[in-house]
Amino acid sequence: MLTKEQLTSYQQNGYLVLEQCFSDEQMRSLKNSANKIVTNFDPNSTRSVFSTEDHSKTRDDYFLSSGDKVRCFFEEDAFDQAGGLKQDKSLSINKIGHALHQLVPEFKTFSHNNKIKSIAQDLGLQRPQIHQSMYIFKQPKIGGVIRWHQDASYFFTSPLSVVTFWLAVEDATLLNGCLQVQSGGPVIPLKEQFLRYPDDSTELKTLHDMPWPNDDCAKPLEVKKGTLVVFNGLLPHFSAPNLSDKSRHAFTLHITCANTQYATENWLQAEPSLL
Repeated sequence: MLTKEQLTSYQQNGYLVLEQCFSDEQMRSLKNSANKIVTNFDPNSTRSVFSTEDHSKTRDDYFLSSGDKVRCFFEEDAFDQAGGLKQDKSLSINKIGHALHQLVPEFKTFSHNNKIKSIAQDLGLQRPQIHQSMYIFKQPKIGGVIRWHQDASYFFTSPLSVVTFWLAVEDATLLNGCLQVQSGGPVIPLKEQFLRYPDDSTELKTLHDMPWPNDDCAKPLEVKKGTLVVFNGLLPHFSAPNLSDKSRHAFTLHITCANTQYATENWLQAEPSLL
């Protein structure tokens, strides 16, 4: 799948942009499937919010037990002071996670296609396995910031092997909060590890005090729908809030190599899907 030039770029930069790797029809299928899940979702069944700014919001049972389920999580700014939704539920969901690749036919078929497998193997994952899938809405006006982080913090293996597959289901721009990655500056070793203990308490443990990159050192990845961005688990990345009137739907997979040791302290312990 990947050329020598693409592999060299990935090794040098930690990420690779594969423009319009998938068709408009495939993107419509994923989008329609996600919207159907939201349509059938009872907004009164939970008030669970997803946040990378406040990790206390990702430590409840609804989140921690979602590794083998399909669950909806709200945007932080979805509710008014009385606890009611400020807009329709279809414009209030931050993401759906975390087993779409196992439990929803459209996402399962897409996630296990040969193109995904071939790219994963080209990137060095000899036995690629999917641990998590997420459909991210990045809602208009209220799509929250995703702070600087490294995905290996949440999917730690020995040796490190996690690769993120980030797919633009809709066009991603600076205005609607596109993905931004570190460009230049010092290499940052794994800075944090999100630990889950036997009693289900959690900790975002700081491993060193090297600072995150400045936002002005980031490279925005403005991409068209159908574009696939792949990046390694050590690449610092973030996305700004979506203050525009257009959503920025994306679908992500976190894939590790089954030949590596997946940490028992990782928050997600559901059985992975071998590609």
